[in-house]
Amino acid sequence: MLYEKLINELKERKSVAQLTDEKGLLKCMLRGSIVLYCGFDITADSLHIGHILPLLSLKRFQLLGHKPIVLLGEATSLIGDPSFKTTERKFNNVEDIILWRKCISKQISFFLDFNHGTNSAEIVNNKDWFGKINLLKFLRDVGKHFSVNRMINRESVKRRILSNNQGISFTEFSYNLLQAYDFSVLYKKYAVVLQIGGSDQWGNIASGIFLTHRLFNKKVFGLTLPLLIQDNGIKFGKTETGTIWLDPKKTSPYKFYQFWINRSDEEVFNLLKMFTFLTIEDIKNIEKESIRNHDFYFPKRILADNITGLVHGEKGVSAAKRISSFLFSQSLDNLILSDFKQLKQDGIPFVKLLGNEDLQQALVNSILAPSRGQARNMISSNAIYINNYVQRDIKYFFKDSDKIFGKFTLLRRGKKNHCLLCW
Repeated sequence: MLYEKLINELKERKSVAQLTDEKGLLKCMLRGSIVLYCGFDITADSLHIGHILPLLSLKRFQLLGHKPIVLLGEATSLIGDPSFKTTERKFNNVEDIILWRKCISKQISFFLDFNHGTNSAEIVNNKDWFGKINLLKFLRDVGKHFSVNRMINRESVKRRILSNNQGISFTEFSYNLLQAYDFSVLYKKYAVVLQIGGSDQWGNIASGIFLTHRLFNKKVFGLTLPLLIQDNGIKFGKTETGTIWLDPKKTSPYKFYQFWINRSDEEVFNLLKMFTFLTIEDIKNIEKESIRNHDFYFPKRILADNITGLVHGEKGVSAAKRISSFLFSQSLDNLILSDFKQLKQDGIPFVKLLGNEDLQQALVNSILAPSRGQARNMISSNAIYINNYVQRDIKYFFKDSDKIFGKFTLLRRGKKNHCLLCW
């Protein structure tokens, strides 16, 4: 059966953390196409790589004829989800959230088809119903169904309550009810029967399933996905450090590409399953070829090419490859001005120079050398390169010909220590 195959494929792609009543969901899908949704709160002006898997999962359902809905939480963004946060989120102002919603809506269009007949994707905004809701009615009709005892025993809430330094405000405590209400409204307005989200959303999704059943006597379902975790063990988030953004102004296509290239040998094949539309058979063949040729860079390049192309297009992939070649194989051919701007943004360290510094001082300013004396020793030992050409003159002053596009010079110590000089 096609729909059973979809669930099994999601599992094979390591894209299912938890799933409520699999048999019931399959039975529902056998009756015809379903409507499903995933929610995103608007707490920054861009999505990040932690959002890619939920969007790709929506796309996999859409390709089989189901209708995906993306809920942008303009209202819930004013509250903040406390799930597995150690401290209360900083409140954002309404004007910023409205502007950020427009930015995020544009990014979502990279992943889903909004012109596909009856199963075209839609974006909805929960401010449309929360902006009109009556507080007393909400407490009577929704709040009465929830036990405080059960809510405080949710793992994400319990951690905050038991924290010595940080409790949980009533504002954040109420978030669970708001997300649960979202599910019930989407069921009523759009016949949504499935919510997907990261595994940290399991408690909120379960509450939405519970409330929808209480209000409409209807069984709905939830599916959670594994979280993408940073090297420090913390999930990627809009309010975390080290975030890899989808907006090229916040994370350059080059840095985005390098993130995937730098994944470990052990995880790359699971990431190919989760984050690409390559068939499982194709991925198995890539793995066999990689092992046979002892080439573990090959699958990483396929991974980076696929995901960067999806988010930044072929131009983004080409730019990332040009810059990579420039840095790692020392080829200056075909670099364009925007490539240097990406390097300056987040590719390598950079330093601004006034124009009267000699090579020794540039090495000190760029922290490639701790002192002018050390700089002289490095130059004398042929360890310093200007635009990938070794420079042996310890009294060297930069020339106009060293300034690519009249603005940039690549300074390198050894093979891997780079700094971009900006004039």
